[in-house]
Amino acid sequence: MGKTLYLECYSGISGDMTVAALLDLGADREVLEKTLGSLGVDGFRTEITRVKKSGLDACDFVVILDEAHENHDHDMEYLHGHIHEEHSGHNCCGEAHVHDHPAAEHHHAHEHHHGGEHHHAHEQRHGGEPHAHHHAHRGMKEIQEILLSSFMTDRAKGIALSIFEILVAAEAKAHGVPVDQVHFHEVGAVDSIVDVAAAAICLDNLDVTEVIVPKLCEGTGTVRCQHGILPVPVPAVANIVEQNHLNLQITNVEGELVTPTGAAIAAAVRTSDVLPDRFTIEKTGLGAGKRQYTCPGFLRAMIIRPENTSAKYHCKTEEPYGKVDQEATGNSSDKDRIYRLETDIDDCTGEALGLTMEKLFAGGAREVHYTPVYMKKNRPAYELTVICTEEKIRQMEEVIFRETTTIGVRRIPMERTVLKRRQQNIQTPFGEAEAKICTLPDGREVCYPEYESVQSLAAEAGLGFQETYRQIQNSWDRER
Repeated sequence: MGKTLYLECYSGISGDMTVAALLDLGADREVLEKTLGSLGVDGFRTEITRVKKSGLDACDFVVILDEAHENHDHDMEYLHGHIHEEHSGHNCCGEAHVHDHPAAEHHHAHEHHHGGEHHHAHEQRHGGEPHAHHHAHRGMKEIQEILLSSFMTDRAKGIALSIFEILVAAEAKAHGVPVDQVHFHEVGAVDSIVDVAAAAICLDNLDVTEVIVPKLCEGTGTVRCQHGILPVPVPAVANIVEQNHLNLQITNVEGELVTPTGAAIAAAVRTSDVLPDRFTIEKTGLGAGKRQYTCPGFLRAMIIRPENTSAKYHCKTEEPYGKVDQEATGNSSDKDRIYRLETDIDDCTGEALGLTMEKLFAGGAREVHYTPVYMKKNRPAYELTVICTEEKIRQMEEVIFRETTTIGVRRIPMERTVLKRRQQNIQTPFGEAEAKICTLPDGREVCYPEYESVQSLAAEAGLGFQETYRQIQNSWDRER
């Protein structure tokens, strides 16, 4: 059973704030660090500490580049000015030290995502002549290869790819170039890849399937970039908000609160923009920002459990639906309406269909499968089938049209009966296992061990899958 995440973005949102908040919610640090180590990207390390923001204890996540990749953080330095941080284990204040310098003395002209001729302009002035740094670039194709070759789960890969696609689309519009001409500066790409991958890994690790983002709160004023002085929100953020129908509120805080990476994460994972009428909070996480503003300076994330299953939500299509999906809440055994999306494809590769499946699952599809079929003139093809809730239809169709060669999707409403269910950790002779406990219509409970737990325990114990499965069920029976 997936979890529902509420992102409270009153102080804005960035990539590092999101990762820190998710870690504070309980995302496995060891899993994160191990998986980030498989990215095949050199020149960085991460630091996870505790800091004070507005007097509150918060988690801080920092990507630190090595000397060869001097840390010009594209979500922070390019947008906010020069940042000096101490990374010798921890700093005494528990927060990054931020120094703003007059433009005449020290400024950075720094564009992180760009198209056209793929050049990078980066000035540093310390009272002397400017000097330029030239680096290699990574496009979406290279970033995709990095993510797909990592140890990330398929779902985490799908989330990360969706985030980058939103970033690229926004930058393409800002610069007036095709998406395949948008490149990330090598240094910025390291920061971006790590932040995006880390957010996706943590979301997957927490088993978050529903994300509520009512609005993004943005500041006012201007920021300096390669092209001069730009207004807040910066073009990439404005484009992400526009293209993904995010709700934006401009506050009286002077400064840039929403980074392109933060906006892209919100756009990629949001499933609703309205909180349920009543809910309980299972856990709260605080992710620290790097700047001192008049607002609190952290992202608050909550794992919530809706109590009012009749509450209406607004999805990305801004169309309400009548009730919370029973599979997500597990609050009742009742009939529920879902939709089956179908399309027949005779000119798409298996690799493309596999990637499409990953992205559909990452976007919240309940089920995805494709079946070999024969079409007219006996052409071999695949029938792609997606099961989703009503509010997910547009998002699912967008993925299908973007990632496959189809030109039409059939939409079929269906009713289903959903059993009440809960997650339970079961102690076995081989270790702890996760399982779904489902309640049948007659009131009896049945135990269905989760595949990942069965596989892991079977490998550790040297047993077969079926034997381990039965052992977990037997342990649950004894616990009862």
